[in-house]
Amino acid sequence: METVHSTFLLLLFVPLTQQAPQSQLDSHVNYEYATGNSEETKFSQDYEDKYLDGKSIKEKETMIIPDEKSLQLQKDEVIPSLPTKKENDEMPTCLLCVCLSGSVYCEEVDIDAVPPLPKESAYLYARFNKIKKLTAKDFADMPNLRRLDFTGNLIEDIEDGTFSKLSLLEELTLAENQLLRLPVLPPKLTLLNAKHNKIKSKGIKANTFKKLNKLSFLYLDHNDLESVPPNLPESLRVIHLQFNSISSLTDDTFCKANDTRYIRERIEEIRLEGNPIALGKHPNSFICLKRLPIGSYF
Repeated sequence: METVHSTFLLLLFVPLTQQAPQSQLDSHVNYEYATGNSEETKFSQDYEDKYLDGKSIKEKETMIIPDEKSLQLQKDEVIPSLPTKKENDEMPTCLLCVCLSGSVYCEEVDIDAVPPLPKESAYLYARFNKIKKLTAKDFADMPNLRRLDFTGNLIEDIEDGTFSKLSLLEELTLAENQLLRLPVLPPKLTLLNAKHNKIKSKGIKANTFKKLNKLSFLYLDHNDLESVPPNLPESLRVIHLQFNSISSLTDDTFCKANDTRYIRERIEEIRLEGNPIALGKHPNSFICLKRLPIGSYF
């Protein structure tokens, strides 16, 4: 009897412990993962809803890439305008050259034009460079210049107005260049050195020296002059004309043919050696001088 009762109980509990169908298990698993994804999706949506309001929306808008025109406007507003050339004129020259107490030394720096000078400059030494031309613009608004030295350049031409407005210029050196003529010279010039060029007599105008009443030293040796320049001022002390092509002199070259009493007081030295001229054939050309010129007399 007890055996029958136990068998009955066993048959009763077996259906209760039977494994659920596979489809139900799969549904349960899928539901759990679906729930997780749903929560994650909802979290993300809440995050966007929360942080894309107000300030965050503005921040997102600032990340939008502007078009090309907008970029140009922003660039114009942000980048300051560059300094003008006039503001930078002094510094580059004084970096390339040496500026010291009104003197500018630009020697052997391979410049091919006159650099912008500080306005207070009184002396410019630009020797042994590659400058080919001088113009009036090179010294515009430079009233204090007293000495210019361009020895050993490649200067072929000088505009007539280059030095005419330099009222204080006293010494001008143009030696060892390629000049064919002389420009208009400033009125207070005391020294002109243009030796070792290619200057011909036709490259010197008749009145070039006439009004230079302070000119004391004139160096035109080693050129191509066929005659002594006319109208040399009374102020001259030294005249160097050696090694040119001078072949003749007149009674008015240094003296005054109509005034036998005239004496040229200040002349200390005239050099004419190296020219195709026999000075002994022109005695009246020296009658007013205290010293005879240096050169060949026979």
